[in-house]
Amino acid sequence: MASSNIDPVIVGRVLANTRIGMGITQEAASEAAGIGRSHLSAIENGVRKPTMATFYRICLALGVPMSTVLQEVETLM
Repeated sequence: MASSNIDPVIVGRVLANTRIGMGITQEAASEAAGIGRSHLSAIENGVRKPTMATFYRICLALGVPMSTVLQEVETLM
């Protein structure tokens, strides 16, 4: 049975890999998402868990649907 908890390290890794794969810097992504670069870095490193609103804004900044990111997270859990 799968864990009922979402691992913030996996979420961060998927977001970081998506961002890097698109050639977007942390500075550009964080600015577009309306959060600080250090906040985005902490999320990508699994140190902080994003709120749903922040997760949405990051996905929007990357031009990727939330569902796509969550599907990738599910495959890694």
